[in-house]
Amino acid sequence: MRKIAIGCAAGVIACTAHAQSSVTLYGLIDVGVAYANNAQVAKPGGQPVGASQLALTDGTSTGLSGSRWGLRGTEDLGGNLKAIFVLENGFNVNSGALAQGGAEFGRQAYIGLSSNQGTVTVGRQYDPTIDFVQPLAASGSWAGYMGSHPDDLDNLSNTNRINNSIKFNTQQYGGFSAGALYSFGGVAGSVTQAQIWSVAGGYTQGSLSLAASYLNARDPNLSFYGNTPNKGTGAVNNIGSFGSATGAESNPVYAGYASAANTEIAALGAGYTIGTARLAVVVTNTRFTSLGTQPGLNPLNYSGSADFVNVETSVKVNATPFLLLGTALDYTKRNSVNGDGGAKYLQLDLGADYNLSKRTDLYSLVVLQRASGRDSLGQNAVASIADFSPSATDKQIALRVGIRHKF
Repeated sequence: MRKIAIGCAAGVIACTAHAQSSVTLYGLIDVGVAYANNAQVAKPGGQPVGASQLALTDGTSTGLSGSRWGLRGTEDLGGNLKAIFVLENGFNVNSGALAQGGAEFGRQAYIGLSSNQGTVTVGRQYDPTIDFVQPLAASGSWAGYMGSHPDDLDNLSNTNRINNSIKFNTQQYGGFSAGALYSFGGVAGSVTQAQIWSVAGGYTQGSLSLAASYLNARDPNLSFYGNTPNKGTGAVNNIGSFGSATGAESNPVYAGYASAANTEIAALGAGYTIGTARLAVVVTNTRFTSLGTQPGLNPLNYSGSADFVNVETSVKVNATPFLLLGTALDYTKRNSVNGDGGAKYLQLDLGADYNLSKRTDLYSLVVLQRASGRDSLGQNAVASIADFSPSATDKQIALRVGIRHKF
């Protein structure tokens, strides 16, 4: 009888412990057919050559959401304190390959503590801009990665996560909340080399939402753009490519600025809901400062700073309980660097999303972009819709029809 009693007590304790802890498996799959009227295939003699492209692609590159699976865990430690963790893997549904540059948990990987005051987490994480400003942008609401600003130059579509970081987010107080992040450079003899820090805040009350953020990345070619397994050391351009006789260029909007000492991104966002419609405005300023700091990454001998100002206005409407419609107009302007006259990009986004159920939806997206001036690669600016191969001309049209399932 004594053994039976002990066994029962142990069972009760185990059940209680289980009730206080949980691990959830979650994810989504996003796949669709994408078309671009002009996509670079090569750049012989410095002149880009393009052709139309039709492909089956994962949502990671051109869809609403990147395919993923993850584990989310929590343990109640008592006194309103919880231990939490997230391990989130991104993958390509067409090939099964790892996304985010081949990282096993490239989307997120962190552990931390949560209380009534806020949450502290450590690991590979989103910067606070994604938490606060991104939900007000078209790309974070209904337009997906296709709706990013040219080449996602301001990282509002979360192209670059932050490694080696510690992050704190407050709870909401009277509609206000805030967050801060610091990434350790880990360089012996220099605390600030390769460091990243960011702060953000937001206010939500009734129909009104406001948000602001700032990010500062030292040695950005390595710390910010070079933090996945497929990227090189600080001596390799991790931002993009100048292209070749057999390969297309990539990220021409800002790839030429890999020699910068710092990348700074400031963002402001506002949204207002009227009935079933939400109007939003997002303004960002992305700066690559002290160009030429790393001479080996400066073939065009840039100096000074490259300064991008981006303004987006958007409207989304829940036309029915099942159908969402959205449109956005985006304008980007860069200053003149070394007397090149600067560059301009004008982009129009259109989208529709129809829910078949709470977990499954069908969607379509159309993005049109036009470029003018001279881009960072020292050429006549070409249109470059995020994660499509850049156009060989100043214009590009991209379309996508996809299906997404959440689990």
